[in-house]
Amino acid sequence: MKVRALVLTGFGINCDVETAVAFERAGAAAERVHLNTLIAEPDRLEACQVFAAPGGFSFGDDVASGRILANRLRYRLGEALTRFVDRGGLVIGICNGFQVLVGMGLLPRFDGALRQDASLTHNDSGRYEDRWVHLAPDPGTRCVWLRDVDRFPAPVRHGEGKFVPRDAAVLERLAANGQIALRYVMPDGAPARGAFPANPNGSIDDIAGICDPTGRVFGLMPHPEAYTERFHHPTWTRDALPEEGLGLALFRAAVREAEATMGRPALKGT
Repeated sequence: MKVRALVLTGFGINCDVETAVAFERAGAAAERVHLNTLIAEPDRLEACQVFAAPGGFSFGDDVASGRILANRLRYRLGEALTRFVDRGGLVIGICNGFQVLVGMGLLPRFDGALRQDASLTHNDSGRYEDRWVHLAPDPGTRCVWLRDVDRFPAPVRHGEGKFVPRDAAVLERLAANGQIALRYVMPDGAPARGAFPANPNGSIDDIAGICDPTGRVFGLMPHPEAYTERFHHPTWTRDALPEEGLGLALFRAAVREAEATMGRPALKGT
């Protein structure tokens, strides 16, 4: 039986097709489902192993990027999504989806609570950044989406991508728990140390993505679904690049994890 991935769509989400294709390339069966349909039929999550909140401009990014969608998910689907994670489901939020998961409290979800402990706010540059960056998994991360994933490039496309923890205690807890998943780095892999444009938004500690305490819920600002083919990379005509885009490795890791856990008892979050 194939892993089933549910990909959210509607109300300004615009990377749902690319995200669904990435899951299909990784061996899953992907289904795009409108937000209103999922709110009306939350049991659709029970038939899936993966839930994805893709990038885009949900609800026009009114109030703040992802804020309205975050509230819709928290107050209409919060219980269903927490049950989904607690039984072993995997979740990814990409760009706007990352903003949504943080805004609704599914990330970092300390102590199992839906509480906002971080924000994604305006880029330090004061403008929308559309550029390719280099990324490296944190050596201590527990994120299952990054198992066997090495350093890779991917594009960013956002105006509010600066990751800011609520306070120093939150940052320390993220690091101690292995919840810092992904960082911006220099092209040679050296730490970005906040330098623009390697760190395109000024994120604290160069954080490009975090996970929850289980490692199964993952959010990141860059777009791995936008680099699943060699020709997606801007230098594909002149550089020796792998035939398979390096962003696809994240989706393959998630499908492998879902395949390994299908049929197991519920994996209560920690």
